[in-house]
Amino acid sequence: MEQRNQTPVSEFILLGLSEEGDLQPLLLWLFLSMYLVAFSGNLLIILAIVTDSHLHMPMYFFLANLSFSDICFTSTTVPKMLWNIQTQSKVITYAGCLSQMYFFMLFAGLDNFLLTVMAYDRFVAICHPLHYMVIMNPKFCCILLLVSCVLDSLLHDLMVLQLSFCTQIEIPHFFCELNQVIQLACSDTFSNILAIYLASGFLEVLPLIGILFSYSRIVTSILKISSSGGKYKAFSTCGSHLLVVSLFYGTGFGVYLSSAASQNSRTTAIASVIYTVVTPMLNPFIYGLRNRDIKLALRNALHSKSPP
Repeated sequence: MEQRNQTPVSEFILLGLSEEGDLQPLLLWLFLSMYLVAFSGNLLIILAIVTDSHLHMPMYFFLANLSFSDICFTSTTVPKMLWNIQTQSKVITYAGCLSQMYFFMLFAGLDNFLLTVMAYDRFVAICHPLHYMVIMNPKFCCILLLVSCVLDSLLHDLMVLQLSFCTQIEIPHFFCELNQVIQLACSDTFSNILAIYLASGFLEVLPLIGILFSYSRIVTSILKISSSGGKYKAFSTCGSHLLVVSLFYGTGFGVYLSSAASQNSRTTAIASVIYTVVTPMLNPFIYGLRNRDIKLALRNALHSKSPP
């Protein structure tokens, strides 16, 4: 195999979504608007849950952590993209690129685990309502959250491996996406690719199996309810979560299929905007518009802060 110069690289070039100068102001204001909506919307969800004692329940505890994870998830990539557009600089340091990859995967995986835990919460609430507060006690909820963070962090410590790069490298994306970085490495990437497949099985397949199992039991329990009103009430308690799960996995698999079908890296970068920015932006609207308790808490919080 041909030996190539493996001079340590100190920075990368993020090519972004488009190199056309006329589109840069539009991209700046579009992504700034979406980021502010996602940040403020998720922050409002957190404030509503923290300030309303009626929402100090396991379901809303996990929802607040999901909103916090979504804020961190978007903050990992979008601010750097906005800064690059504003300063007309596409440079990201080697350490910054590795850090961005790590935190991006960390919070994406945390979202995954939180959605699984929330599905289990709805399973206990609907299938074992009399034992709900006993099973989902505060200590157990904190353990579930801690396990999600620890497992996720340990896994990504193994994935974000040190790679050797030949020269200053251009990444056809608006952030340091793991697959793109690995493809541009000039050292052996077999272990990295293997880690990606193992991580995909752990971070995506296993949580998805847990969610599907929980909802299969939920649907079975709902069908046993005799009254239509009781069925509607039971389903409405998990409708918002089911919609968020569908959006999260639907956009993720959609991006994966589009990247597999298209060899154009720029097309993949544009498709990834859906799950990196759009999904975290829509989650507060889904819970805020569909959940009566959240809407009431938000209304009370806003009215309490308004002048008499």
